[in-house]
Amino acid sequence: MENPIFKDMLVLELASVLAGPSVGQFFAELGANVLKIENAATNGDVTRNWKLTTEPADTDIPAYFCAANWGKKSLALNFKEKEELQQLYKLVQQADVVIASYKPGDAEKLAVDYETLRSINPRLIYGHITGYGAADDRAGYDAVVQAESGFMYLNGEPGGGPVKMPVALMDILTAHQLKEGLLVALLRRERTGEGQLVEVSLLQAAVSALANQATNYLVAGQEPKRMGSDHPNIVPYGSVYTCKCGKQLVLAIGDDRQFRKLCTILGAEGMAAIPAYATNYSRVQHRQEVNERLSQLIGQQDREGLLQQLQAQHVPAGAIYTIPEVFAQPQAQEMLLRNGDAKPGVRQIAFKVQHQEQAQLTPPPSYNNYKEDKID
Repeated sequence: MENPIFKDMLVLELASVLAGPSVGQFFAELGANVLKIENAATNGDVTRNWKLTTEPADTDIPAYFCAANWGKKSLALNFKEKEELQQLYKLVQQADVVIASYKPGDAEKLAVDYETLRSINPRLIYGHITGYGAADDRAGYDAVVQAESGFMYLNGEPGGGPVKMPVALMDILTAHQLKEGLLVALLRRERTGEGQLVEVSLLQAAVSALANQATNYLVAGQEPKRMGSDHPNIVPYGSVYTCKCGKQLVLAIGDDRQFRKLCTILGAEGMAAIPAYATNYSRVQHRQEVNERLSQLIGQQDREGLLQQLQAQHVPAGAIYTIPEVFAQPQAQEMLLRNGDAKPGVRQIAFKVQHQEQAQLTPPPSYNNYKEDKID
């Protein structure tokens, strides 16, 4: 096995909360040395204070912080203090990547912007996350961007109110965009020797992820509406049904052949031959009728037995799982980060690269635990 791909890379993380730190952990999982630079004036990453009622009041490594900070060391600096800013500049001389999340203009005020750091290290790649881009000085908050990008408007049941996603999805989407941009910049540096600025905003990452909902409006001229779990273009897809045992499942029927198999398994072969149901195009137009009939049929079935039949015939369907049930799956167990007696973390990386050894990560760092003069 080869060593982790970024074994000798130094990443400086000048970011907090979820988006930037997720990128930092991504590089740590690929073997990079990641130093989390925390704001000494505010006692570090704000998520060190985002604690559940079940967590000790005095912990500085709560569950939320653990979501994106495995494999790092923590160094607290106040950039308004000249000596501490110089300490950062010394690290920048060695660094390959900086991950920053500042409102436009704030990095310049602190003298930690790309142009300043590039003058110290021309090979530096600087990834900068903003809420709305370089020309808009508003701070970016996931819940606000969920609202402004249409996600909250689309999420929820018909006739109900807008609903925020249960995770900070805009932060996660932004992190993925920044990872891609930084990897492109690293490839370019291999070819040219030059560093680069990579910028991404929460709002544009969110708009990019609207996918078919965006093109339903832009191409087909249909304004997307709140539909619960239903899909605007496919029926039945995403719809939730309750079995006689009280447990629920979801269907994801992508073509007419799968629909015919579904009807056969449910003992309603003739349903697939009805013109109003025979094709996806017709099922979309008769959505309510299809869902009502399927609800009746599935309501007569035991969930586990039905799922076994559906999976045996390659009909896309799955159980609605609780989070404990999710982590009981072997595939989810493979996503866990483990180290000694520390509580498990979750990997940022879900892909596998042949011949690449996985880095062994340390648990999330205590505040300001970095004391060495240089990165190991």
